[in-house]
Amino acid sequence: MADRPHAERLADLEQRKEQALNPGSERAIQRQHDKGKMLARERLDYLLDKGSFHELDMLARSRDPEATSRPYTDGIVTGWGTIDGRKVVVFSQDFTIMGGSLGEIFAAKVHKAMDLALSIGAPFIGLNDGAGARIPEGVVSLDGYGGIFYRNVQASGVIPQISVIMGPCAGGAVYSPAMTDFVFMVKETSHMFITGPDVVKTVTGEDVTLEELGGAGSHSSKSGVAHFVSNSEEEVLDDVKYLLSFLPDNNLGLPPQIESDDDPDRRCPELVDILPDSSNLPYNMIDIIKTIVDDGEFMEYQANWAKAIVCGMARIDGRAVGVVGNQPMILAGVLDIESSSKAARFVRTCDAFNIPILTMVDVPGFLPGVDQEHGGIIRHGAKLLYAYCEASVPRIQVITRKAYGGAYVVMDSKGIGCDLSLAWPSAELAVMGPEGATDIVYKREIQSAADPAARRTELVDEYKEKFANPWIAAERGFIDDVIDPADTRRKVIAGFAMLEAKREDLPKRKHGNVPL
Repeated sequence: MADRPHAERLADLEQRKEQALNPGSERAIQRQHDKGKMLARERLDYLLDKGSFHELDMLARSRDPEATSRPYTDGIVTGWGTIDGRKVVVFSQDFTIMGGSLGEIFAAKVHKAMDLALSIGAPFIGLNDGAGARIPEGVVSLDGYGGIFYRNVQASGVIPQISVIMGPCAGGAVYSPAMTDFVFMVKETSHMFITGPDVVKTVTGEDVTLEELGGAGSHSSKSGVAHFVSNSEEEVLDDVKYLLSFLPDNNLGLPPQIESDDDPDRRCPELVDILPDSSNLPYNMIDIIKTIVDDGEFMEYQANWAKAIVCGMARIDGRAVGVVGNQPMILAGVLDIESSSKAARFVRTCDAFNIPILTMVDVPGFLPGVDQEHGGIIRHGAKLLYAYCEASVPRIQVITRKAYGGAYVVMDSKGIGCDLSLAWPSAELAVMGPEGATDIVYKREIQSAADPAARRTELVDEYKEKFANPWIAAERGFIDDVIDPADTRRKVIAGFAMLEAKREDLPKRKHGNVPL
């Protein structure tokens, strides 16, 4: 008889936890599955190592006395677990409870999880699938968002923050993912927007679908909000795991290093003939990157936005590296407003988490035009310049072909702190391209010539011979070595191995003033 109260309490606990594990209605669960979406807990089961999840605040629920229902968990599952044996803190919004909307308790659970992640130095992953602020809770919900935003900023550059959009993410809710390091979206089923299609139509008269306004396609190709896009929920969670394999637990750690079967002494003879005979013809920089890195594996970042520059994660001799490269296939690889912003954010992310940076250069300059100038190409180009100048991680530059003017300087040149600058014999380092330079320097001579066109051709060829090469830069020490393209992988591996011991004493200041 003495054991009976204890048994009753255990039964009560079991019943309450059972309610917490299955809080949504059958109808809400069916609707979620009908949309091709997993439930909140199913997502965590897929993402985390089996049996590793430890839930926090399972029995938390709204204390609003006027609420018609007060389900346990309050619409969000929080806790910690492991991915490939590495500790992570997570939340997963539950759309089957009040549409995954944020109320006081919901927000408090997120705050607690974020505080935990920061205190233990573990990556923080948010699976977003919610309708925004819980309207009946009014300003309490808004204050809850404020607490999340504040913590996003405190954790920025300290622990990796990853946002996975797996359903709606609207209104103020979008700003937390926007401040995290990486945003993943799923085609067709995830959406982000400040104001929905109905409000847009009311205010502006524009007819737009949910997908056109805030779908994965729009945010990965037009706005640049999404960094990675996947075809299904399973794929997006697999991609999160893969990205995490390149990242350290926090800013005091180093990225995971793995044993690579790809020979560090492997030569790349295919690179010798990869460039077209004419420097005006394009080639695919991604082909060069995949040839150099381990096993040809390259996780491209923002692949469908600002495509004139390529960014992504790879490994070189088992070491994680961030790769930035101009893409001659798009606008000849020029730097414009979008590509400058894209690369700047990527460089700063790598620097924050101790990921060395490899920069592949083939840049003819900044994109000219009234739209670019009025859109602030000076300000945006300065972002990339600032990001490289600020970066203290090991940095290697490889110039494959064009390296003209200010754009060459911005693409991690020796002058802005690159540790090791390598060039192929095909490299062209000059203030500007041969044609443009000839037209400016020899304008009068060409105009007064008996055959202006022929004289211009002669002068262009002369300029190419004299300036469009790596030799003057090598003589002056602006590049450290001119290498056989086939040796690029070997030289880069040796360079990063040497730079492992790099240390920099950074100036004491509150923070720099990035040209936003």
